[in-house]
Amino acid sequence: MQTENKISPYYRTKLRGLYTTAKADAEAECNILRKALDKIAEIKSLLEERRIAAKIAGLYNDSEPPRKTMRRGVLMTLLQQSAMTLPLWIGKPGDKPPPLCGAIPASGDYVAKPGDKVAARVKAVDGDEQWILAEVVSYSHATNKYEVDDIDEEGKERHTLSRRRIIPLPQWKANPETDPEALFQKEQLVLALYPQTTCFYRALIHTPPQRPQDDYSVLFEDTSYADGYSPPLNVAQRYVVACKEPKKK
Repeated sequence: MQTENKISPYYRTKLRGLYTTAKADAEAECNILRKALDKIAEIKSLLEERRIAAKIAGLYNDSEPPRKTMRRGVLMTLLQQSAMTLPLWIGKPGDKPPPLCGAIPASGDYVAKPGDKVAARVKAVDGDEQWILAEVVSYSHATNKYEVDDIDEEGKERHTLSRRRIIPLPQWKANPETDPEALFQKEQLVLALYPQTTCFYRALIHTPPQRPQDDYSVLFEDTSYADGYSPPLNVAQRYVVACKEPKKK
């Protein structure tokens, strides 16, 4: 083609065949990758079921010691790993991101499963209310209430909370390159997990993720600063949820 500087019928037919083969190969590879991702999700689900069963039975494995012996640094590492391994939503052409993908909230009738991580609004020792990172223990359809454990406690205290005090955390990361609408946008009010803690605080989105592996950059409300907000801090998609409370003036 370069020598003749034109596309003859022969080369046109050959090119069409090569493109068709390449397209079929790409689609086959895509299907294999999707099946592999589904298998990984299935394995992770089975491991989570085993972890919950062991927790109920009072047993723990080496990778997750009992909370009463878990050092804070270990807990922070586990939370970071949970954020890093959160699967990226990869839909087929034309698919819309599902609920609990990035900033998309759960459906109205959604019930979090045992072992799911949530933001839970509880009363602190001083009587004030705060949002904490918690793990679902059970849900009662009779009372419409959850039982949750504070992720940072020794398991001695269990909170019973109504649905409105529970916000399920994202189960997939949103891809900024393909599904930017599934991300919180600049200056949107959110609840974000403050770095190196297990508490959620009100914050404004400073910069949304630009790539799938990126975190949010957020500005936490902080009266110790002149403008009422902290410097930008990074928080993973896993730990950023919508805040339904009005923005403070």
